[in-house]
Amino acid sequence: MNSRVSSSIVVCAFAVGATFASPSNAQSWVTDSVCPDDTHSEFHRCALRAARNYDPPQTVDGVPDMQGIWRRRAAMHESLEAHPETIDDNEATSAVVDPASGIVPIQDWAEVQRRLNRATFVHHNAICRLSGVPVSMYMTGTYQFMQSPGMFFVQGEEAHAFRKIPLDGRDHVHDSIKLANGDSIGRWEGNTLVVETRNQNAKNWLDQRGRFYTDEAIITERYTMIDANTIHWQATIDDPNVYTQPFTIALAYRRSTVEDFEVWEEACNENNAFAKQQFLNVGYQIYNGMTGEEARRLSAAWDVNEAEAREAGR
Repeated sequence: MNSRVSSSIVVCAFAVGATFASPSNAQSWVTDSVCPDDTHSEFHRCALRAARNYDPPQTVDGVPDMQGIWRRRAAMHESLEAHPETIDDNEATSAVVDPASGIVPIQDWAEVQRRLNRATFVHHNAICRLSGVPVSMYMTGTYQFMQSPGMFFVQGEEAHAFRKIPLDGRDHVHDSIKLANGDSIGRWEGNTLVVETRNQNAKNWLDQRGRFYTDEAIITERYTMIDANTIHWQATIDDPNVYTQPFTIALAYRRSTVEDFEVWEEACNENNAFAKQQFLNVGYQIYNGMTGEEARRLSAAWDVNEAEAREAGR
C-alpha cells in the first residue's frame, strides 16, 4: 500500500471514527411495517401504494405527526447507485427510483468531473464540513423529528447539521446568499411534507463517488408516513447544469424501539484543520464547490472538444 493511500485511511478513520462509536449502531427499530423491505426500489413502490390508505396521527395544529426518533435504512451515502461491499462500503442496491434504471442521469462532461473529484479531492465529511441537502438526511444513522406550528425541526447525529424548516409560506432568501445546508422551505400537500431547498454553496457531494451538484440545484424532499412506524422519504435533485434530467432517490425511515433514546452529536470541528492538513500532505485537494456558471463553461468546452474530435475523425 503506498504512503498516500495508507495515510488517507488513517485520516479517514480519525475523521469518521465517531460514526463507529455512535450509540445508534446498537439501536433497534420497528421491523413490522406495511412495507418491510428496505430495498430502495421495492420500498418506494410499496410506499406509494400504502400512503393512499393510511390516515396518520395529527399534531394539535392538524398536520401529520412525524415526531420521534427515526433510523434511516440505506447505505446511499457511499454510492447512490448499486454497489458491492468493499473494505470501506456496505453493499446496497441503487437508491435511484426515477429513472427506473437506477442509474444517475449525469451529463458526459460531469461524469468525467465526478471521476476527477473522487481521485483529487477530500470528501466533505472527512474534514467535517456539513453535508448539505439531501445528503444530511442519509449521511448519519439516526434522526429526531420535532414539530411545532409553522416549523419542522430535524436533529441528526452529524455535527451542526440540524435543520429548521419553516412552514409559514415565506419566500426563499435571495439567490446571492449561499449556505452550507441551503435555504429550506416546507409546505404540506395533504399528508406529505414537501421541502424545497435552494441556495446551497455546493461544497459537498451526493455520495462518496464524487457525484456533485451546483449552487443552482433545487432539491425537493417529500416525507410521508405510510404506517405508525415508517416514513417514506424521497428527494428529487434538479440541476440541469450537471444532469440530463431530474432524478429521485428514496429510502425508509423506521421508528426507534428504544425508549428515551437520545441523539448524540458526532462531535467534529467544521473544516477540521488537522484532518485537512493530513490530506493536503498526501496530495489531496480541498473541493471548493461548483457554480452553475462554471458548470456551463465546462459543458460548453466539452461540446466544442467533442465536435472537433468528430470533425477530425471524418
